[in-house]
Amino acid sequence: MRRGDKPWHRTGGPAAALEGPAASIDGGPNESTAAVSHRPRAAGEQQSLPAGAEPGVDLRDVERETAMIRLFDGHHAQLVRLAVLLGAEQDAEDVVAEAYCVLHSRWYRLRAPDAAPAYLRSVVCNLVRMRIRRLQVSRRHANVELSPIDSAESTVMLHEDQRQVVDALKNLPTRQREALVLRYWMDLKEREIADAMGISAGAVKSHISRGMHALSHAMETHR
Repeated sequence: MRRGDKPWHRTGGPAAALEGPAASIDGGPNESTAAVSHRPRAAGEQQSLPAGAEPGVDLRDVERETAMIRLFDGHHAQLVRLAVLLGAEQDAEDVVAEAYCVLHSRWYRLRAPDAAPAYLRSVVCNLVRMRIRRLQVSRRHANVELSPIDSAESTVMLHEDQRQVVDALKNLPTRQREALVLRYWMDLKEREIADAMGISAGAVKSHISRGMHALSHAMETHR
């Protein structure tokens, strides 16, 4: 994908990649009530169109595309940074593109448009987690150690932050790494972290505490 392309125009986004209930979305395919309801128009009622819009255009689709553009402009770089720190490495931009694809396909199931950023974070966490699992399985079956090829984003990231800290993060268990990155790099609150990771606030506290202990120990070892 070329940089600047809108990622939600890609096809085949893995909506089924999400594990468990996704943040900010009601139910699943068999949900009994829709997350977003729309009042049916009465007979003869005309739907007003914005200036320049063609007749027959669904205003919901126009609003969705406008919101997606704003989300891309406002959150893409931050989400790529998140994916890199979580371990996506050279696949960070592709992971974020897939996250936007999933959001686009499920937009009408959001409880509210302002829930979109939290949902994107949740999808990025899930997709990176799945990527790491696939790599671990591949390496076990191949019985070889694969040296990662850092992307440009990853290289910039290592220059921006302390290299030792980033390297130590990579060696933490997945959940501890996620909790620390979301708390100290994304500056999220415990409830927001819990939503992104799909766990309880109490579990978030535990992962942060254990992660900080392990990170401190790793940093002491490098000194």
